[in-house]
Amino acid sequence: MTVIAHISDLHVSTADFNEDIFMQAATEINRLQPDMIILTGDLTDHGYYNEFEQAKRYLEVFEAPLFAVPGNHDSRNLGYQSFEELIGEKSWKLTLGDEFTVIGLDSSSPDENKGHVGTPQHMWLEHQLDECVINEQFSIVALHHHVISIPQTGRERNVLSDAGDVLKTLTTHEVDLILSGHKHVPNIWRINDTLAVNAGSLCSSKLRGKNKNSYNVYNITDSEIEIFLNIVGGEKFLFGKFPRNTL
Repeated sequence: MTVIAHISDLHVSTADFNEDIFMQAATEINRLQPDMIILTGDLTDHGYYNEFEQAKRYLEVFEAPLFAVPGNHDSRNLGYQSFEELIGEKSWKLTLGDEFTVIGLDSSSPDENKGHVGTPQHMWLEHQLDECVINEQFSIVALHHHVISIPQTGRERNVLSDAGDVLKTLTTHEVDLILSGHKHVPNIWRINDTLAVNAGSLCSSKLRGKNKNSYNVYNITDSEIEIFLNIVGGEKFLFGKFPRNTL
């Protein structure tokens, strides 16, 4: 079984970041001993260089390999440059053994809230997913902005501007999991045989309604995907259970 922890929207800053909740979440995730941690953006609140320095120190608490993509807040105030210097590449591909491919996309634009993948990155994505189909690999695509609107988030202004094209590519290539953040609301959409899963905010005070700080955990076996929603310092419950795609 492969275990993946999905965290998002830390918003490291002097105002909206809760260090105690972060440390509690890190302790819980380390106990799970996941194979990897995927962080879908908004590590910082303003994209300031010192916020990235703080975020980097916090992320070093995690014991599992962690892979992050930037969010809209991370690309403010030249944060897109700081991300690459202190965190890593903004888009990337990694493999876990011979069966798993995880692709990270940069959906952010400097000093804008809206998301955009863009033609060059989209072409690169299609090439990588073509290889996944040929090699019959389990595929995960992670990006900050969601490709389809999230319920209970009010008027929608921040779906990818090229969401239709990106969503078509993801579903026609039968991507197993699309992981996103941004709205701080956990959610699962099933589109054909593709699961689009949104994570809540791990440790910021920017929470909608009665939502609490949370993270997702994916238990992936040869036959199924179990998705657990974990409330930081609280309950854990099965968010969804789905059969694996067969190519």
